[in-house]
Amino acid sequence: MSMPAPLAEVVSDFTEVEGQDKLRLLLEFAEELPPLPADLEEAAMEPVPECQSPLFLHVDAADPEHVRLFFSAPPEAPTTRGFAGILATGLDGQTKVDILAVPDDFYTELGLAALISPLRLRGMSAMLARIKRRLR
Repeated sequence: MSMPAPLAEVVSDFTEVEGQDKLRLLLEFAEELPPLPADLEEAAMEPVPECQSPLFLHVDAADPEHVRLFFSAPPEAPTTRGFAGILATGLDGQTKVDILAVPDDFYTELGLAALISPLRLRGMSAMLARIKRRLR
């Protein structure tokens, strides 16, 4: 599976824990989601309606060697924020080529399917699909 090193490390972190510890790790990513820069407003970001909770993203590919990803999700949506935090940690600052090479279903390696509904997992898939669409 082709993944940038930071994303591979996130996947590895999830594979090393079991059961409820996976949910705790997801919540850590939710808490660590970086705030938006002062010059970026949620209204200017792309909504991801496939997510169960409101989520907005912005892809800055002005430098294809250092793509910037920004996410906004409310604190009361920890699963959605966690997914965004995983993508921010694993893909922000990576190259356009490396991001486009990430398998669309990489999130299955996290082992969350038994803990989170398929509908919620689809939100992670939708976020990655929208990022890739912007990069193409």
